[in-house]
Amino acid sequence: MIKTSKLVGRQLFTFFLIAILMIISACSNSSGSASEKKIRIGYLNVMDDAQALLAYDGGYYKAAGLDAEMVQFSSGTDLIKAIVGGQLDAGVLGFTNAVTWAAQGADLKVVGGAQLGFHSILVNKDSDIQTVADLKGRTLASQKQGSTADVVLNGVVLAEENLVREDLNMVYVEPQNAIQSLHAGQVDAAFVFEPFDKIAQLQFEARQIYEIGSVWPFPCMVVITSGEVLEKDRDMINRMLDAQKEAIDVLENNSQEAAEILTPRFIGGDTLDTPNGPVSAVEVIKESIDSQIFNWELTEDQIKRMQEISDIMLEQGSLEKAVNVEDLLDLTWQNEIKG
Repeated sequence: MIKTSKLVGRQLFTFFLIAILMIISACSNSSGSASEKKIRIGYLNVMDDAQALLAYDGGYYKAAGLDAEMVQFSSGTDLIKAIVGGQLDAGVLGFTNAVTWAAQGADLKVVGGAQLGFHSILVNKDSDIQTVADLKGRTLASQKQGSTADVVLNGVVLAEENLVREDLNMVYVEPQNAIQSLHAGQVDAAFVFEPFDKIAQLQFEARQIYEIGSVWPFPCMVVITSGEVLEKDRDMINRMLDAQKEAIDVLENNSQEAAEILTPRFIGGDTLDTPNGPVSAVEVIKESIDSQIFNWELTEDQIKRMQEISDIMLEQGSLEKAVNVEDLLDLTWQNEIKG
């Protein structure tokens, strides 16, 4: 009887110990899930979206208490559709996409800055094309119609030389395909951004004849969400912006560290083959980062430039009606950061 009593006592003790541990574990898991918020972020795998990529790969989203799901898109048009449709909470993309949908009544908000535009026109090293004016009658590869690149190409780059879209033979492809087509001689020029610009210059000595950032700087990429998401969970969006701000600080002040983290997204292997021998892949991406300007703040001058582009879109007929860019902005987070 004594042995049986002791055995039952041990069993009861073990039972209660396990029960207590399960309760503690459940409470721990519950509090962890409550503090970490799930967020779905859309991106393009380009240097323009480096802050979003670095915030994920560098662990900044995690540190901000976010369980981030990164969803890749091939175009800003498809990405903005996912935000409008509720499949994404936010994304880093060209603000022209938000303007286009806002003109159709979509409830979208630009909540932060990301990167200034540095699109360039490349030609082959032995090309007789020296200036933008020389593109008349030639074939140019660029992003799809309606994209931010397309808007500034027609509204700024070509317009400065009194050219219109119809003066060129346009081919609309992804940046990677644009530089491949240029190298193969299938097109005369390509309008691309980093890191494709740098890779093309190194791999087959493509020559840059124009770079819009040095001529007409503008806020190309911004952070966009929907008014519904912002109203539902502004704290989640603020955490995302905090993480991206930290990533931008690294991109601007420690490009070597940023390049070491981001290189696998753009270049497979440790080196990039060039006519002059292999070049460090990390160094290529570092140079691409250094050639950009990443900024989390949207300044008054940048907002004015955004309005200029919106007006250009209206002139081009890509907007159904005029859009006041100020109506798209919700810079609450930015203003709180600045104090």
